This record gives sequence, structure tokens and C-alpha cells, in this order.
Amino acid sequence: MSTDLHPLPAGSVSTWDHEADVVVAGYGIAGVSASIEAARAGADVLVLERTGGWGGAASLSGGIVYLGGGTPLQKALGFDDTPENMKAFMLAALGPGADEAKIIEYCEGSVEHYEWLVDNGVVFKERFWGEPGWEIPGDDGLMYSGGENSAPFNEIATPAPRGHVPQMTDKRTGEKGGGYMLMQPLSQVAESLGVRAEYDVRVQRLIVDGDGRVVGLTAKQYGKDVHLRARRGVVLATGSFAYNQEMVESYAPQLSGRPGAAIEEHDGRAIRMAQALGADLAHMDATEVAFFGDPQLMARGILVNGRGQRYVPEDTYPGRIGQLTLLKNDNQAYLIIDEQAYEEGCAATSSTPFFRFRPKWVAETVAELESDMELPAGTLQATVEVYNRHAENGSDPVLGKKSEWVKPIGSPIAALDLRNCTAGFTLGGLRTSVNSEVLHVSGDPIPGLFAAGRCTSGVCAWGYASGTSLGDGSFFGRRAGLSAAKG
Repeated sequence: MSTDLHPLPAGSVSTWDHEADVVVAGYGIAGVSASIEAARAGADVLVLERTGGWGGAASLSGGIVYLGGGTPLQKALGFDDTPENMKAFMLAALGPGADEAKIIEYCEGSVEHYEWLVDNGVVFKERFWGEPGWEIPGDDGLMYSGGENSAPFNEIATPAPRGHVPQMTDKRTGEKGGGYMLMQPLSQVAESLGVRAEYDVRVQRLIVDGDGRVVGLTAKQYGKDVHLRARRGVVLATGSFAYNQEMVESYAPQLSGRPGAAIEEHDGRAIRMAQALGADLAHMDATEVAFFGDPQLMARGILVNGRGQRYVPEDTYPGRIGQLTLLKNDNQAYLIIDEQAYEEGCAATSSTPFFRFRPKWVAETVAELESDMELPAGTLQATVEVYNRHAENGSDPVLGKKSEWVKPIGSPIAALDLRNCTAGFTLGGLRTSVNSEVLHVSGDPIPGLFAAGRCTSGVCAWGYASGTSLGDGSFFGRRAGLSAAKG
């Protein structure tokens, strides 16, 4: 791939290989949403995709879309929610530093966005999945996907499930799951609107006219240089920089060597291209962190760090457990659990049975287990003693785990070694306005340049909730398409 990222002057382009009103780079969730809205606004749209087909990371994902504020699905299943309640949770869970202006727009527009998805063929089954889990194992349509019903968030905002999952047929996780069922109908809508697509295209540089306006981009297609003219606007929707080792080491070194994005095409190229024009960045150190532990087991035990101390309510969103483990506890985690709870957890329904590891240490007493694990003497004993004392009453005043999961830890007792069981993807990127304009470091929009999805800094800053990538990408992807179509 070319290392030259400098914008190319339009005057040096003798021949345009393709032209459209709006050129969209990336055919994942942000790109398809931008394409649909731009086409509906009357623009001639061309999508460029690096791989051989539509889908991006979205089509390989679990398909959770973070929506709330009182969607028809929430109401049908008996859950009350309001935009204000949703905003209170998102500001608490996705910060510090979460973009309040974007979150306000997102919460207030969430019900309309749900209806937009449904109108475009996305199906949500009216059934709630209430078990701990990364994803829904079956085809239920609604789940808690951000720890809304766990401490500390259940005290900050009224819990409401907001993980909306497209209904799946012939589900194969990682191949044909909820994300595929989200992308397939949307790509069909885009095609029906006359959106054109060029595949195996790697974007290289932005093209600007004499006034500094973005009027196209250069790319490589089958090894050949191509020049693409955008009469009204360019939309960047190319995903995160999780697989750009140099960028990860510069901005989010805690993820170095542990990328967890669904596709390796997430190389940050579009971010770099826009930076070369003076684009501003935000929250480049922010990351989602997956934790390789089964939520059905974690909720039934206690997680301790390398000092034998608890640090997170074990029944919360596993992505939050991952972030706190990697970023705040040196990637050190052990699950302490007794035999009965372990067997119960293994018998429960889960979308991640492959995270049900065998215990590394088993003992009759906590003192013996602590010694075998080589933890500082007395630390684990003190932790379990305090936990068990309150668990007798079904309470957890230390971290607020819900009473249904709080039971004294008995004997025999075991520990699962969950050190270094994390991977993740980047959440930072281009700073954009609520209308998906890419902002210059001066704060002004860069004329003709728009962006959405994981190449931008969206509603998430430090925190994350499952569904915010697809939700944010589709919501602000729509805005990008509309803004670009206006020119």
C-alpha cells in the first residue's frame, strides 16, 4: 500500500475513472446507511469496498444494535424507557469524555432509527433474553448489552434492555449471525435504490480542489491506480485502526498484540488520509475490550486481581469486565468459584461455551487455594470472608452484584486462570459533528468530507456497550449520507 497520504490536487488528475455525486469508502454498516440516505436524497452514489463483497465487520458481528428511548420492541416486551433515561445511562457508562451532543441526538432519534431499520427490512423478534451473556444464543430480539441492570448503573438510571438483535435464520456465529441479518436487507435496499459498488478497491488519498474542498479520492484496484470524483461529497466509513500496529502502539498501546476486530481490513487508512488534510481526532486511546470468560460462570463466582481483591460486579456487561481487567488491573484476573456454582454455570445456556475453561487450581479451603495460586497470604481469604459474610443475606455492599447471583462460596473451591484473556478494538477516530462532517483541528468542517462508524469517535469515549458500534455507525452513517448529498 502506498505510504503517501498527502491530498492530491484535483488539477493534477487528467482522467476520472469513476464519478458520482457521493462516493462512500467502506461497505459496512456506516457505509450502507450513508448510501441509502444519500440515494434517497437524490444523489447518485458509488460505494468502494476493499474486500470482494458488502458487509465489513458488521456482517461478522453479533448484530446487536443499541437502541432505546421506548422502541416498539421495548414496549411490546414490557420495558419502559425514555430518551432522558437512555441518555443518563450512556453518559455514565460510555464516559468519561463521552460526546454529550452526539448522545443527545442519538437518544432522541433512537425510536425513529429503530423504525428506519424495520422499514428497511430488518426483523426483530418479540422475545427477551434475560440471561448473562455476550450475545443471545438463539433468535430472541432484546437483551441487556451494557450492564444497564448492574451496579453502578442500575442506581444512575432505570434499567432498560437496549440490545436489539436482528432475527436470525440458520444462525452461525461469526459467519451468518445477527450482523449478517442486519447487513443483508440494508444492502438489498441500497442496491434497489441504484447504489453502485466497486469491490477490491483500497482507498489511498483524498483529492482536493484549489479551495481545499474534498472532490474525490485515489485508490488501488487490482494493482491499478484509479481516480474517483465525488461531485458533492466523500464519506469515509472504513472501520477502526485495530490492525494498524503502528497506530495502536502510538495511540492505544494497551491493545498492542491483542486486536479483536472482526476483520483485518481495519487499518486506519481513512483516519490517516483525513489527518493529512488537518482533520482533528478524538479519544484515540479508547478501546472496547472483550474478556474471554463465560458470563454464566462469572456471575456465579467472584473475579479477583493479582492481589486477590475483587474489582468489578461479576454480573455486569462482560465488555466492562474486560476494560477494567486490562486497563485498571494489569490484565490479571482469576475466577474463584465453588464446585456447585461451576456445575450450574456450565449447565446454563450460553452463546460462549468455548469460554468455559477448566479450573487451574482446586482446593478444599480458601487458604489452600490462596497458597496454590501464590497470592499474598491472607488476601484471598479476606476477600472471600467479606463476600461470604454479606452473601449470607444475599447482598454485596462492596460492588453491588445483584442478589440473585450472590451466594456464599463453599467447598471444594476452584480458580480459573483468566490472566491475559483480553482482546479489543479501537473506539477513537476522526472528530465529527452531529451531522457527520469531519472537523478540522480549527473546529471548522472540512468542505466535502464526511465520516461515520468506527473510523470516527462516536458516542463512546472510555466506556462501551455492545450495540453502540452498529447503532452509532448506522445512525450517524445516515447523517453522513444526507450531509454529503446536500454537498
